[in-house]
Amino acid sequence: MQESDLWPYPCLWCRVTLLPDSIPISAVGCASMLAGEHLNETKIDLGGGQGEPDQSVPTPKGQPSSLEDRDPRGINAHLKVNFEDVIAEPDSVHSFDKVWIWSDALFEVSKLWCYRIISLIFAVPVSLISGLIFALLSCLHIWCVMPCIKNFVMNMPSIQTIWGSIVDLIISPCCESMGRCFSGINLHISRD
Repeated sequence: MQESDLWPYPCLWCRVTLLPDSIPISAVGCASMLAGEHLNETKIDLGGGQGEPDQSVPTPKGQPSSLEDRDPRGINAHLKVNFEDVIAEPDSVHSFDKVWIWSDALFEVSKLWCYRIISLIFAVPVSLISGLIFALLSCLHIWCVMPCIKNFVMNMPSIQTIWGSIVDLIISPCCESMGRCFSGINLHISRD
């Protein structure tokens, strides 16, 4: 490969097009990167489209594509972990700038690819099992639990009448009799 095949060369961080006379070919970024301006944020471009959804994945009618916002309700917002949330250097000690930049990049890349590999292995089986469980729970709720609750609510007035009669005929007289029997008992506590 000749040196002329590499130009124009984009900066790995800001995508500024570098010209042969602006930076040596052995460098990995633009002048602003060498000055330390790219230390705040590291973005990883995996070479995909420019945020365009994959046309091979069908989307349900009337719903936006779920490829852009995969957590629209923010139920997993607590899982957003960045490099700065895990590893931080105080002002008194700093590693080399290149070590910090590459550590950040390796952290983000390893986190992304490990998640992708693990989700490749587990996503389909867990989704299938979750779908079966939720289908079973929905079926039980729709066809068993709600009819039982409705039946109970419909029969409640007659059960209330029967229960009121049982309380008035059996339980109330027994409680009144026991109350009269025990009303004659008096306790006196004395100190010796």
